[in-house]
Amino acid sequence: MNKLITNKLILVAILPLLLQSCFTAKTYERPSVATENLYRTDHLPKDSISFGSVSYKDLFTDAYLKTYIERGLQNNLDIRIALQNIAAAEAYVKQGKAGYLPTLNAAANATRTARNSENGQFGALFTQPYNQFEMSGTVSWEADIWGKIRSTKRASDASYLQTVAAHRAVKTSLVAQIATTYYQLLALDKQIAVTKETIETRSKSLETITALKEAGQENQVGVDQTAAQLYSAQSQLLDLNNLQYQAENTLSILLSEAPQNYARSSLDEQSLSSKMQLGVPALLLRNRPDIMQAEYGLVNNFELTNVARSNFYPSITLSAKGGLQSLEIDNWIDSSSIFANLIGGLTQPIFNGRKIRTAYEVAKAQQEQSLLNFKQALLTAGKEVSEALYDYNIAVEKEVFVSKQVVALKRAETNSEELLNSGYLTYLDLLTARENSLNAELNLVNNKFAQLSATVELYRSLGGGWQ
Repeated sequence: MNKLITNKLILVAILPLLLQSCFTAKTYERPSVATENLYRTDHLPKDSISFGSVSYKDLFTDAYLKTYIERGLQNNLDIRIALQNIAAAEAYVKQGKAGYLPTLNAAANATRTARNSENGQFGALFTQPYNQFEMSGTVSWEADIWGKIRSTKRASDASYLQTVAAHRAVKTSLVAQIATTYYQLLALDKQIAVTKETIETRSKSLETITALKEAGQENQVGVDQTAAQLYSAQSQLLDLNNLQYQAENTLSILLSEAPQNYARSSLDEQSLSSKMQLGVPALLLRNRPDIMQAEYGLVNNFELTNVARSNFYPSITLSAKGGLQSLEIDNWIDSSSIFANLIGGLTQPIFNGRKIRTAYEVAKAQQEQSLLNFKQALLTAGKEVSEALYDYNIAVEKEVFVSKQVVALKRAETNSEELLNSGYLTYLDLLTARENSLNAELNLVNNKFAQLSATVELYRSLGGGWQ
């Protein structure tokens, strides 16, 4: 009899191993996605080196900018929130690894029981109550026949990697925002300097024409027009100062610091040390954090679908319980009080209000949704790369024409002054030439900023900044 019981226990123990051939969980494979024409360019990149794989420390040459990026990566609140998300996901990873281990519980209790007996017309009479004392431990282990535990672990691993990718995405965005805001400050510094020079020139012109008017050589109309141009430049300077003030506050938020003035170099000193190589579009799958985040979300939902599918199948558990049990507390811890049992169980869901079926259908829908999110993230990345590259090329081509425009308008301003003195032009023509010259200089500064910001955006859209 003992031999028969032993054989049954052994059979229950090895049954999970025998049923491994019935494994139902599927293995994740990356879905096929088209990446050939993502960049919308006639010059399709064929190199395997991407501009986005360059470290920001090697890309940016401005020492001030690199210092601010380092401070931002260390102090920014969004970065710190993302790190806490990683810490939470790491805890779930540890829990997933423990799924293969048996559970162990300990319990100690004391019970006092009173029984009743019928005593004719007097009703129920209670007998003398008795006590029971027990201290026990229970070990339980579920066989991972259908891959439920394995899929749960892989889902938690994917969720962790998803938070890591999200952290990288925050870093990429932060680096781009800091660099763009810094370049905006440099552009505003340049525009403020140009406007101040214009105000100084127009102030002298107002003094000159006022003196000429008093000498009877000019009229009040010329004085008023010159004054109006001066006031326009002074008003424009206030707007530029306001934009500069706001940009510094924006930078302080990115660095998680109190608003302050930030030291910086000049716009003319800016250059980038790396060639803008796009790399093949497929590199976005491993360079761009938000795409990696979307794919890990797909992996997570894929594995959760495996878990939901495994719930249709029976679960096999082995449990053992042992301890001390006695009716007298004096004999509680005694060799005669020892008890033990071993239980093998199989549970097959039959009818549970369609909960399992519903959970599986929801998991399938969420998996399909995450697949669509993954494809959407890839398409969005291609659009951003395409637009950033086009913006940069347009800004480079535009610089040639804007530079020529500045030279031409400055020459026109000089010639207008000479023609005015010769009586061939009105004072209004000179004022118009001066206004056009100022606007062209400010546009040239804007175009330089557009080149730098487009370069930063291309770097971000290729996945640069987190390395």
